[in-house]
Amino acid sequence: MRIIEIKATNIVMTPAIKDYTDKRLSTLVNMCERYSPCDVTVEVGKTSQHHHKGEVFFAEFNMVIPGATLRATSTKDDLYAAIDDAKDELKRQLVDRKER
Repeated sequence: MRIIEIKATNIVMTPAIKDYTDKRLSTLVNMCERYSPCDVTVEVGKTSQHHHKGEVFFAEFNMVIPGATLRATSTKDDLYAAIDDAKDELKRQLVDRKER
């Protein structure tokens, strides 16, 4: 699995956010071994600059594998929770694809 791009929208991409995203996606490496190439683009950030309450942060993962494009998004009040939720959704889609 190769992470092509990590993009931050309306926030500053800190090394902590990048490392956390890399660490979470590394758990999917074993599931992607049967797909070559397996490319992932990541976008994390705030939904808008003026939004202060509610579900402010989002995470979006787009995984391109042979024959399909898998997309997982999550919007939460915590950036790290949104990353975890989107990773879990991507994992669920990979498991569904494997069982076909």
